[in-house]
Amino acid sequence: MDLLDGFLILVAGVAAGTINSVVGSGTLITFPTLLALGYPPVVANVSNTVGLVPGTFAGAWGYRAELGGQRQRLVRFGAVAAAGGVAGAALLLTLPDDAFAAVVPALIGLAVVLVIVQPRLSRRLAARGERPAHGGPLLLIGIFLTGTYGGYFGAAQGVILVAVMAVALAEPLQRINALKNVLTGLVNLVAGVIFIVVAEVDWSVAGLIAVGSIAGGLLGARVGRRLPPPVLRGVIVVIGVVAVAALLL
Repeated sequence: MDLLDGFLILVAGVAAGTINSVVGSGTLITFPTLLALGYPPVVANVSNTVGLVPGTFAGAWGYRAELGGQRQRLVRFGAVAAAGGVAGAALLLTLPDDAFAAVVPALIGLAVVLVIVQPRLSRRLAARGERPAHGGPLLLIGIFLTGTYGGYFGAAQGVILVAVMAVALAEPLQRINALKNVLTGLVNLVAGVIFIVVAEVDWSVAGLIAVGSIAGGLLGARVGRRLPPPVLRGVIVVIGVVAVAALLL
């Protein structure tokens, strides 16, 4: 790795950490950067996942005020998300690289639609009393499947997770975004531990992404917490659409 490559990876880490904290699509920056620099896809994916773990938790720390009173959810949802992350990491190590190629854009597209219709759908569910305080079985299934996807690849994992939780929980979008940061951090953590044990990690790449993503995570939290819900929802939709376009291309 030369000096220019290292600088590009560091900058990509900062950008990814910022976007992950606000929305959750940072992999769409770091992963293509690593591919463009000549790293093999699996090595790039694994090293990226390991590197983004500190930045994700830095973003969660930045949202700590919004996490107040959500300890029970964090424990319950965190266990389910972590289990999904283990399943996703196992899939990455056993399935062909392009196994999810057709499914991932459709998942992100569906998440974008859910984010758009979430306010109206949430009002209808609230009127019918169909939103338990800590989510029902369908929410847990959604968190597990999103965690599985996150452990496998993770691009726009946060977009999908915010959409699922926003529909199921009667909470402001910022508090849901705070939950998202912790859950995606857990998914990346358990997947990263598995990758460290059984896969090839390029530690110079992972280290640069980690340093950059920590700075970006803290920066993203400062920016994201100040965004009004309609603006935050708009940012999520825009990044989700960009993610679908990037993956299709």
